[in-house]
Amino acid sequence: MPEGHTLYRLAREQHAAFAGREVHVTSPQGRFAGQAELIDGRVLDEVTSYGKHLFAGFGPDVVHVHLGLYGKYTSGTGLPPAPRGALRMRWEGPGEDGHGVWTDLRGATTCDLITDGEVKLLLDRLGPDPLRRRSDPGKAFARIARSRTSIGALLMDQAVLAGVGNVYRAELLFRHGVSPFRPGRDVDAGTWTGMWADLVTLMRAGVRAGRIVTTRPEDRERRRGVAGPTDAHYVYRRTGLPCRICGTEVRTEVMVGRNLFWCPTCQAT
Repeated sequence: MPEGHTLYRLAREQHAAFAGREVHVTSPQGRFAGQAELIDGRVLDEVTSYGKHLFAGFGPDVVHVHLGLYGKYTSGTGLPPAPRGALRMRWEGPGEDGHGVWTDLRGATTCDLITDGEVKLLLDRLGPDPLRRRSDPGKAFARIARSRTSIGALLMDQAVLAGVGNVYRAELLFRHGVSPFRPGRDVDAGTWTGMWADLVTLMRAGVRAGRIVTTRPEDRERRRGVAGPTDAHYVYRRTGLPCRICGTEVRTEVMVGRNLFWCPTCQAT
């Protein structure tokens, strides 16, 4: 499932390509057809993201997209390809240079037209987003500090923290030596402050790079240049491989429906 940095990049790219101009909106698949007709030909005001949610404002109406596990956008310039398969929503616009831009949405869990009021209700149910500059980490810690639920599960709860997914969960806990099984109430304020600051840095780096890299340069197999696909993470998807720090075998088990990865030595408590 795409994590918060991916949605942030998508919002920025779509805003740059379409905002301030009329957008031709269709639903070749048909599932969004009635709603597409309501906004077809309107000027797109802005595209923003919060956590794993994408919002595109067309006057009083907002297109809300949650990609889920299988949702994906593809985009291009010039004439779009002939619609094929389960194409939920297509945007077409003139683009800045007038040569035309388009973007297609497939497989999303959610693609609905909602009001500003409904957007507010949705946002009120979410925890702070580390990519939002005014987000309050104390709001997340207030829930963590009183919970018996494991911190590994709490980090995946979007009502606690918005935008964090399986990769950031595993890597953040490793970087701070925190066991994913530690109850939230046993995570002290100082540890959480450090985790939040690190998460902000990592997710902003993810926005810039378009990928998640969590290893420090000194812990990578490749000492020069950008981390490659085999040395970008400490524990994520490294089951059975030696920990980069201590050599212990990385382990995995399912937690809240997703595979959890951790080092039992570096994250003993």
